[in-house]
Amino acid sequence: MRLLILTQKVDKEDSILGFFHGWIEEFSKRFESIIVICLEEGVHTLPSNVKVFSLGKEKGYSKVHYIFRFWSLIFKHRNDYNGVFVHMNPEYVVLGGMFWRMWKKKIFLWYNHEKSGFMIRATISGAHKVLHTSPYAYPAKSKKSKLMPAGIDTDLFKKGIASRELNSLLSLGRISPIKNLNVLIESCKILAKENVPFHLSIYGNALSRDTDYYTKLKVEAGELERAGKVVFHPGVANFKTPEIYNKHEIFINLSPDGLFDKTILEAMATETPVLVSSSAFKDLLPEPCRFKAGQSDDLALRLKTLLSLPSAEKLEIGQSLRNTVSRFHSLSHLGSKLRDLYENM
Repeated sequence: MRLLILTQKVDKEDSILGFFHGWIEEFSKRFESIIVICLEEGVHTLPSNVKVFSLGKEKGYSKVHYIFRFWSLIFKHRNDYNGVFVHMNPEYVVLGGMFWRMWKKKIFLWYNHEKSGFMIRATISGAHKVLHTSPYAYPAKSKKSKLMPAGIDTDLFKKGIASRELNSLLSLGRISPIKNLNVLIESCKILAKENVPFHLSIYGNALSRDTDYYTKLKVEAGELERAGKVVFHPGVANFKTPEIYNKHEIFINLSPDGLFDKTILEAMATETPVLVSSSAFKDLLPEPCRFKAGQSDDLALRLKTLLSLPSAEKLEIGQSLRNTVSRFHSLSHLGSKLRDLYENM
């Protein structure tokens, strides 16, 4: 079985999409050969049976160039793959689906958003299977949908040797309005007023369109930042994040209802207790690890409760969370399941 992968970026040092480098490595163990076509190419160290081709974003090429290079590559290598895996970019199925079906290629789309629209509806029509991890993802309603493991590298994301910093809180991921970090800042203000000992680390970068939100967030956190209660850090490469998770006692994620954020699962794999508001995790997380979305007072209460737990209880929660990820969402599980799906189509 030979695979063609379409993805946005191949760069193991990218703070958001770096995880996909690990996915390609894992898939290379399951498939005879892999061709990757990406919009942008960065740093990668992939096995010899993987070839990477860029559409040229890193070189500043135009969108018209992307399209013609895409067509050129799928034509040139059409005898070198029999399965197509499109990761989160449905437009590739629209652009290439007619040719892939004519050549009898098996087309799988990975799409995990709740958003619909003409593009995704057309893509679902053109794909043979639509894969997702969240039960709230739009494709979950389709007969073609298949619920998949989230693909967490449990060999990379695991508990470290060093002790965690006492009363330490962590937020990690892209900084944008959808992440609701303003609610976390309000919760920290409540903790500070109640003299609850804590310090929060926020790791992440903002896209250019979200710089105003980031600036506003820094203003809102100004007093806490000056008091040393909140520290902002730039985003880091995905493969470097296990060390960060392992330094902190609690990981907080405020992604909106229904979103299945993989950083939560990465934290869980490192045995870090988590606090999450998305209902997509209601069947994976115990009640003490969940809070009401958008409610800073409820989050503050949950934080106080978790921070006050004895170390043994925190340890027990962490071990349980890792077991959940290992059982249902490991990268090896994803690779095996993906190979089986292609073989049985």
